[in-house]
Amino acid sequence: MNSIINKIGKYLTVLCIGLTLSCSQDFLDTVPDNITALEDVFTNKGMTEQWLARIYNPLPDMWDQPYNQQWAGQSDEADYAWVFPLMNSGAMTPDNTNHNVWSSYYQAIRYAAIFLENVDMNQEIPAEPNGDRLIQQYKGEARFLRAYYYWLLMRQYGPVVLMGENSLPPDADFQIPRSTWDDGIEFVLSEMNLAMADVPEKHLNPNNPQELDQAQTGRISKPIIKAIKSQILLFHASPLVNGNSDLSGLVNPDGTVLINQTYDENKWKRAADAAKEVIDLGYYSLFKVEDDDPFRAGFLSYRNLMFEGWRTEGIWLRANSNMYGNWERHASPRNSNGNAWSGIAVPQEMVDAFRMSNGLTINDTNSGYSEEGFVEEGNTYYSPGTFKMYVDREPRFYVNITFNGSYCPVVPNPGWSNVVEFFYTGNSGKQGATRDYPSTGYTARKNIHPNNDYRDGRSFSRPAMNIRLGEIYLNYIEALNEYSPGHQDIFFYLNELRNRSGLPDYEGDMGQDTMREVIHIERQVELMFEGHRYWDVRRWKVADQPEYHQGGAFHGMDIDQGNEISSPEFHQRSVVYTRADWEDKNYWYPVPQSEIDRNKQLVQNPGY
Repeated sequence: MNSIINKIGKYLTVLCIGLTLSCSQDFLDTVPDNITALEDVFTNKGMTEQWLARIYNPLPDMWDQPYNQQWAGQSDEADYAWVFPLMNSGAMTPDNTNHNVWSSYYQAIRYAAIFLENVDMNQEIPAEPNGDRLIQQYKGEARFLRAYYYWLLMRQYGPVVLMGENSLPPDADFQIPRSTWDDGIEFVLSEMNLAMADVPEKHLNPNNPQELDQAQTGRISKPIIKAIKSQILLFHASPLVNGNSDLSGLVNPDGTVLINQTYDENKWKRAADAAKEVIDLGYYSLFKVEDDDPFRAGFLSYRNLMFEGWRTEGIWLRANSNMYGNWERHASPRNSNGNAWSGIAVPQEMVDAFRMSNGLTINDTNSGYSEEGFVEEGNTYYSPGTFKMYVDREPRFYVNITFNGSYCPVVPNPGWSNVVEFFYTGNSGKQGATRDYPSTGYTARKNIHPNNDYRDGRSFSRPAMNIRLGEIYLNYIEALNEYSPGHQDIFFYLNELRNRSGLPDYEGDMGQDTMREVIHIERQVELMFEGHRYWDVRRWKVADQPEYHQGGAFHGMDIDQGNEISSPEFHQRSVVYTRADWEDKNYWYPVPQSEIDRNKQLVQNPGY
């Protein structure tokens, strides 16, 4: 059994998690010429395990930005210097979309169905010790992944076509309508429940059952499925799909309404219960760093969460990520040692979301916030001469945002100042590069390892957290606030997150409406750049509201001005880019027109 696990672990790491293998490539093109039939594939142990690895392959890597995962740049989280998502200009059509995954995810769904139909013909794997159990595990993984790809399609496109248990032959009738949203959710959840019976609680080291098997990082387990169900049920309870009358016109050709028009409060209870079940497993804990200085402890806890916290807080991990080649280098300022591109910009609207160190918002008259003047003395987080806007903010601000006057987040160029200069003539400003500068005067900073050296090629590999306990806390308190406002768990878990990051307990209004806003902001800040914001503002059905700002004018500092850190001309709130005004059709992507043309029962999303 060990050899089987090691082999598929290698495929998962190399094929599924580490590399980008084209989903459109015929699988049979990757096997020897003399293997041309499914029977040849599934009677061969290695080929069977490769097929399972192929099903894992399309799983998204949230840090593969800006070129492959563009969700932050299609929301109010970020603006990319080199990538221009069509949604932002209003030019997205069914014929022309960024990040169209309809075909690739349906192909993965088909691969999973073929695996489930054929894996039992393999006799080599059952001949191994515990081989029959491993076959069941493989089936559980494939069944879960099939359901998960359906969920990813639903999240992006709305109600989808369910293809049934078995793969269909090429001559089958593919004129199949979309299933209702509720039917799709129940199918996905039921499939995940079936899969949960077949996958292990933990993937343990066969040589030391007291330890997790690091070679199996990313493999599906029962806690992973439970955490995914928490995500799904939270979305399912949210206003976009829970009694949304604006979507009453989304109907199949036979008149079937695809979005349930009746609000169901009990959906929030299901979501809360699912999140609490993950919390109560007791396997995970918030990552914390101890320090005599509470502010420093909060800073290090939140910063190092991305580097070390996966051991205690991570639930679904990704063994390898393209974060170094894409995210880290593209977000690092140009005064980094070696080539860094300084172009994942953060708008002022995100900067303003961070609280002050006393836990108050910048709009609170007692917060101490100021946009007048510059500090004479610096500290660990900013240099002398820094604009007071950036002074005395909460620790998570200094982890998430690189600003004019902050220090280089990686090893700096030894011939340059280690202070980041985003003003016009600065070391990372507009004058010094054709495109490699932030449009807003800020860049993203989270999950950039401080010891990276781009000149020497030194990087620090670590798993990425697809799901972590902090998110589950937020899922729980959001659902609980809608179902049982005032419940003490809301404040307990909210304060757990605040305290971990160096903030005091929340002491404001505890009414449901106020707490909804507090939870939204906490989620915005805590999960910034982790792949949630785009989906959150949509499921909340608030993208048209000014405070959520998904279109129109965005603000930042005046990057065309300034010749020193304390230049008043640079530190002016300015309109730095303008996107198309928000349109409600952008709550979901359009179904590709090629699919509409082939399947006459497939209706298009509203607005396209």
